[in-house]
Amino acid sequence: MAFLPTAASCALLLLVVTGGDASFAAASIFCCTDAQGKQVCGDVLPPACYGRAYRELGTSGRERTVEAPLTAEQRAQRAAEEKRRSEQERVLNEQRRKDQALLNTYGSEKDIEIMRSRAERDLTAAIQAAQDRIAEIRRLRKKFEDEAEFYRNRQLPVDVAKGLRDADHEIRAQESVIESKNRDLEAIRLKYDEDRRRFVEISKRPPARP
Repeated sequence: MAFLPTAASCALLLLVVTGGDASFAAASIFCCTDAQGKQVCGDVLPPACYGRAYRELGTSGRERTVEAPLTAEQRAQRAAEEKRRSEQERVLNEQRRKDQALLNTYGSEKDIEIMRSRAERDLTAAIQAAQDRIAEIRRLRKKFEDEAEFYRNRQLPVDVAKGLRDADHEIRAQESVIESKNRDLEAIRLKYDEDRRRFVEISKRPPARP
């Protein structure tokens, strides 16, 4: 194979190969840089170009570049990069969805504060109801305690023992409700704090260009 350093030389080789016959107008010239750094061309892909990037020059002068096949390491790197870009796009799309949902839910910062107050009020009322119920149960339990005093060092009547057990069980249940509602209250406050922060941030953005 001759060493043809330029596209013009490749075109000349094409004319030589085809003998100037227009019937071979579809023929192409393939060129690459071999392992020694020299340019190698031919009317078919030269063996020296296998596994390397090469150029294909058609008779019309149109040139096409074919990249070298990726190594296993390059394929792994490209796959990792694609995965990273895909994850970034997923996160961005999810944030856009959340931002739009936020704008659809609230018309202003005042709306956020109104909904926060309503949610806090409902939870606070539930906590207060549980506390009132505990106070009521403790008053009832006190009656069973007083009655149990008459049976000190003796077996308690079934109804007294059951009353004490039921009261203790109900108190524990209501205390569990209070703990759960207090966690919900903290979560609600954090949620509306974040909603307000994000709403203000979105509102300050310049309008998107059409």
